Amino acid sequence: MPTPTQGKHPHDDAPDTADAFRLLTTLPDGAERSAVRQEIMNAWLPMADRLAGRFRNRGEALEDLRQVAALGLVKAVDRYDPQHGSAFESFAVPTITGEIKRHFRDHMWTLHVPRRVQDLRNRVRTAHQELSQTASASGSAPTIAEIAAQAGMTEEEAVAGLEALDSFTALSLDAVLPGTEDGYSLSDALGGTDPALDVIVDRESVKPGLSRLPEREKQILYMRFFRDMTQSRIAEDLGLSQMHVSRLISRCCTQLRDQALREAA
Repeated sequence: MPTPTQGKHPHDDAPDTADAFRLLTTLPDGAERSAVRQEIMNAWLPMADRLAGRFRNRGEALEDLRQVAALGLVKAVDRYDPQHGSAFESFAVPTITGEIKRHFRDHMWTLHVPRRVQDLRNRVRTAHQELSQTASASGSAPTIAEIAAQAGMTEEEAVAGLEALDSFTALSLDAVLPGTEDGYSLSDALGGTDPALDVIVDRESVKPGLSRLPEREKQILYMRFFRDMTQSRIAEDLGLSQMHVSRLISRCCTQLRDQALREAA
């Protein structure tokens, strides 16, 4: 007959496995011990499923939550010591719940969020739900100050927790933006790489070499690459032959490229 502490459970439908646990502690590794262990887990699996159900509608499939809860149940069965006198359920519930919370913390965040901010998110979420239930008649959303007071934190912490709510899952790039009627998606709002950025890098790298060129060569390069003038037009304006202008441009470009490469190295 189980002792009063071992036989008392928080729920009426909790199975009485005290004798099985005591037997488990006396059995060596083998088929008989595995069978008793499996019998205990089968008896408590419905409780693990109920605990998993408390976390439904949080972005994870219920079947996956049940598997995580079952893993927590295995850990609870293997770590439980009936000689401590407490009911198995009082040990198993926090073990299973902790396993599910770790699953959310370690695997369900799309963006990496510090553990402190994750805790703020959970507290803010709970406070928001509590305030929404009490203020359902007015229909107004809870303010930052109200959430902070309900959660026992500063307003800055409440803001961080609210921002972390958006970090738990990410929108698909194919998601249609609200307020649009033509199927304008998030990917349509993303910008591309500006090719002018490469031009800026190139200009900055040749600046030192340009400053050392003679004034005539500077003028020729300016006319060719900044005013987009042809070699024939440059030659006409400066009183030079087109062939000479071509040689000067080629020589200057080679000199500037070699100087930029040496300085980069």
